Amino acid sequence: MSDTLEILEQAARWREEGSGVALATVTKTWGSAPRPVGAKLAVNGAGAMVGSVSGGCVEGAVVEAARAVIRDGKPRLLDFGVSNEEAWEVGLACGGKIEIFVERVA
Repeated sequence: MSDTLEILEQAARWREEGSGVALATVTKTWGSAPRPVGAKLAVNGAGAMVGSVSGGCVEGAVVEAARAVIRDGKPRLLDFGVSNEEAWEVGLACGGKIEIFVERVA
């Protein structure tokens, strides 16, 4: 079974249990990036997660954004890279850049 299928199945189980769910997907990468385009992370309203879009502190920032998306329903396009200060703060100092789209699962 693919990682993506497992992630989507868990997201569906959380929804069936009545939990809010957000799905984060890597949409673009440049240079060195820990996960490829298409990598996914599902997060529920309690902050439980399955999958991975980056690792380290970037993942923590994505989980925070996902919880905000669950609360307000507004999708977000996140951008982390060595060209901005936030990249260093969240641990993406590997010389790459990553873009992640976060949306609420209905």
